[in-house]
Amino acid sequence: MTRLSLPQPRRLKTLAMAATVLVLLGLAAAPPSSARPPADACGPPSVSVELPELCLTEQQLTAMDDADVDLGVDEIASSGNIRQIANIPKRSPFDSEAALGTDIAFQGRYAFVGNYDGFVIYDIKNPRAPRVVSQVLCPGSQNDISIYGNLLFLSTDSSRSDDSCNSVAQSATIESSWEGMRIFDVTNKANPRYVKAVETACGSHTHTLAPAKDRRSVYIYVSSYSPAASFPDCQPPHDSISIIKVPLSQPTSATVVATPNLFPDGGNPGRNGSATTSGCHDITVFPREDLAAGACMGDGVLMDISNREAPRVINRVRDTTNFAFWHSATFNNAGTKVVFTDELGGGSGPTCNETVGPNRGANAIYDITGRGDARQLVFRSYHKIARTNTNFENCVAHNGSLIPVLGRDIMVQAWYQGGISVWDFTDSAHPVEIGFWERGPISDTRLIIAGSWSAYYYNGHIYSSDIQKGLDVLEIIDWRTWTAKLVHTRELNVQTQPGYWDW
Repeated sequence: MTRLSLPQPRRLKTLAMAATVLVLLGLAAAPPSSARPPADACGPPSVSVELPELCLTEQQLTAMDDADVDLGVDEIASSGNIRQIANIPKRSPFDSEAALGTDIAFQGRYAFVGNYDGFVIYDIKNPRAPRVVSQVLCPGSQNDISIYGNLLFLSTDSSRSDDSCNSVAQSATIESSWEGMRIFDVTNKANPRYVKAVETACGSHTHTLAPAKDRRSVYIYVSSYSPAASFPDCQPPHDSISIIKVPLSQPTSATVVATPNLFPDGGNPGRNGSATTSGCHDITVFPREDLAAGACMGDGVLMDISNREAPRVINRVRDTTNFAFWHSATFNNAGTKVVFTDELGGGSGPTCNETVGPNRGANAIYDITGRGDARQLVFRSYHKIARTNTNFENCVAHNGSLIPVLGRDIMVQAWYQGGISVWDFTDSAHPVEIGFWERGPISDTRLIIAGSWSAYYYNGHIYSSDIQKGLDVLEIIDWRTWTAKLVHTRELNVQTQPGYWDW
């Protein structure tokens, strides 16, 4: 087994496969931390986490049943209704194994793709021949990305020596260390300009844009987690999120305006089959409905965001049987359902096999019942891809988006090396896959973190940020999705969910 050699971030969100243990927990993929782990963590310090019941030994990994694997290294398989029409490989300086491709945002003819070393802007006017417009070198795990007008936002979730793009890794135990949000002006797509940094408690693992109702500013909901007493800027219990207000006419005035505590009772205590809640991993807002869904480690929450600076939790759910780590959320277009993902293994484990089974590392579909503050999340079913991956392929539910189909609930979703799946959850109790596209393993001798990090539908095509292979563009031709081609979106940040077919 080989541990990846990656830059050192601040906290324990590991990609490591050590000689004796692989951590199978729901923490988003990130390199091993130089910080001292908590005393009650499992395994060697380099790969310790607070979920010993979710750790697998090398022997357990070897025993995983991958007998049904069909694809060899880099082989491609797909359903008849999906085909690849383009691939743009990563290029220097983002072409190393450690330079992980991450999330995607869209605006007009451009796709903006995060990378652990910065971000890339692609011109996708011709989806069959995308081209790189510019690359910005600005290291900082994990560089979650969004776009709003001429402003680009980038999350930094690794402790740095300062807020510049020339910073180096520095221990979070040093009070002067920095992590949080970076803001760029991308008016000139060929030459983005760094304009502002805002430090936030425990950094920014992901972030979500919530436009102000007067449209004069945009709020950034910053999700971060894993506090420690030795971290001056990330003290326990950290049951909150940070909210940054960005005046659009003066983005250099951006500042933290609130840090609402979402879990006054401390949230999920952990050691019960699920992660300990110490913040949120990701939040999806649905501004049209004044709703947000939070995927918060050990808890899933539904929030009222009618007051953008004071989101209120109106319902909370927990699944200690099958959900290890509440990772992300997607509403249906009517705002009557939420799909939550469980990132079992943190994106670093081979969890798509008969041994792990169909309900762990899967999606969970919840209906939203009731009205106002009486709304509740009601569980209906799980959904997971049925294809078996090898023991050298990280595979688990990850980022996806709605396909804006009239009258049905269909989404496309990334599964790391499990590929890309299109599935229908119109009947929330009986979801069904209607298409897929998949590469074989990137290696048949060692586990390399790879595969589709995010797969999103945008203006007629599916775009996938592959961690190692770069940008993929797919075409879906299916009678069930043809109405989506009638929808044109000027700007898309998937975690700021637009409303489609409002008429």
